[in-house]
Amino acid sequence: MKYSIVTFGCRVNQADSFAIEEELRRRGDEASAPGDADLVVVNTCSVTAAADQGARQAIRRIVRSNPDVKVVVTGCYATRRPGDFRELPNIVRLVSNNRKDSLVAQLDLEGELTTAVRFSGADGPCGMRLEPGVAGRTALTLRVQTGCDEQCSYCIIPSTRGSGRSRPIVEVLREVGRAVQAGYREIAITGVHLGSYGRDIGDGTTLTGLVQELSEWPDDVVFRISSLEPMDCTEDIIEIAALSARIAPHFHLPLQHGSDAILAAMRRPYTARHYGTVVESIRARIPHSSIGSDIIVGFPGETRGDFMAMTHLLETLPLTYLHVFPYSDRPGTAAAAMADKVGGSVVRDRAQIIRNIAALKSDEFRRTQVGRNMKALTVDDGASVLTGNYLKVRLSEPQPRNFWVTVQIESADPLTGIVVGGTLLH
Repeated sequence: MKYSIVTFGCRVNQADSFAIEEELRRRGDEASAPGDADLVVVNTCSVTAAADQGARQAIRRIVRSNPDVKVVVTGCYATRRPGDFRELPNIVRLVSNNRKDSLVAQLDLEGELTTAVRFSGADGPCGMRLEPGVAGRTALTLRVQTGCDEQCSYCIIPSTRGSGRSRPIVEVLREVGRAVQAGYREIAITGVHLGSYGRDIGDGTTLTGLVQELSEWPDDVVFRISSLEPMDCTEDIIEIAALSARIAPHFHLPLQHGSDAILAAMRRPYTARHYGTVVESIRARIPHSSIGSDIIVGFPGETRGDFMAMTHLLETLPLTYLHVFPYSDRPGTAAAAMADKVGGSVVRDRAQIIRNIAALKSDEFRRTQVGRNMKALTVDDGASVLTGNYLKVRLSEPQPRNFWVTVQIESADPLTGIVVGGTLLH
């Protein structure tokens, strides 16, 4: 059987899709483009109305190009609003997030997957694992936690992912070992609320403990710590990252807003000043680190003063990139019922101002990296590398993919570099 997986949204969804793909390949199934597939799994996001719309459009587009395809829909949108998919074509099953881990087994058991040739062996067909290069991947995204117990007023995810649930650290380390053995040289550690990792286990397991274990990994692999809430990015985690070559010098810390009044309305458990302290601590301890953030523009009640407070904060902080999200109501959230909605044209204008700040920040950071030599991983077709501090650098001469190289940054715009000495680092 030929399959295709279409993924929307966050790194957690990417990790979930990876696990689904591994199960399909264990059956002996073959990856293909959606237009040629017998089965397409659409893993949806529901963080914004645009994400919902994108999933619906993708399903219609897939079926138009492949009228006989079977479509299975999972993810946050499928969990939150399953009725929205009732009229869409070719959908054979909706699988909620709490059943996503067993999606392939459910379909197999109920005869919705074409029978595939089966092979013996714990690791799947002929011992096959998903390895670098499958579906164009070079880095592996590994989910160690899902669910969230926070109550941010704008966020629907706790109702689609449930309460926080962590994988035992022994299981996580076993999966890391398996990935390294398969040939991965970069592994992104992710979760819905990653900073809460271990709290539900109750045996002293913490994210700090996991990061410490990873920092001491004996093989030549880099671990990229995914999005961390500001209150969870502790001095201990920053220190571990500063001292270990195994932890990428890259932090993604969602700010969401720069006004304390709006942060309080969002029910975010920190202040703008606290956020700034965390960012400055990272920059002082790891000077060339990449520090990114998420920003919501146009939250209900956002005044011009609130917006100006945010622009001032962003202009002064040493951030390197921003993801900007115009606010949209999520039915069922506290924010959706709030008054004083910001007009659409105002939201668009303010979002563009923040994007302009983001572009300046990114350009400024890139220019500070010109002339530096950095260890980097060859990605894509080998024509680019990804540095530890999250710069995707185009090479003057392509190299084999999935190798460590030492790259020297030649230019910031466009971001280009050369492999120093031409040696591949195994």
